[in-house]
Amino acid sequence: MLKAKSQVFQKFQHFYAMVEREIGMLLKALMTDNGREYTSNELEEYCRKHGIRHEKTELGTTQHNGVVERMNITIVEKL
Repeated sequence: MLKAKSQVFQKFQHFYAMVEREIGMLLKALMTDNGREYTSNELEEYCRKHGIRHEKTELGTTQHNGVVERMNITIVEKL
């Protein structure tokens, strides 16, 4: 778990490396809400550099944010 939202980029880099090495699969897409922690230039550049499509939900659509949150929980539980 994150102690602060500022840790998102660092944790994402760790997650990406883990998926690639331990599971042997490439991460193709990242789906997030439009929270500031997910829209940093660092994260955008990292995704672009590694060929990861960054999909963001529309602003003000809480029903989409719920979909993203449930998908994140599902992924974490599978690991």
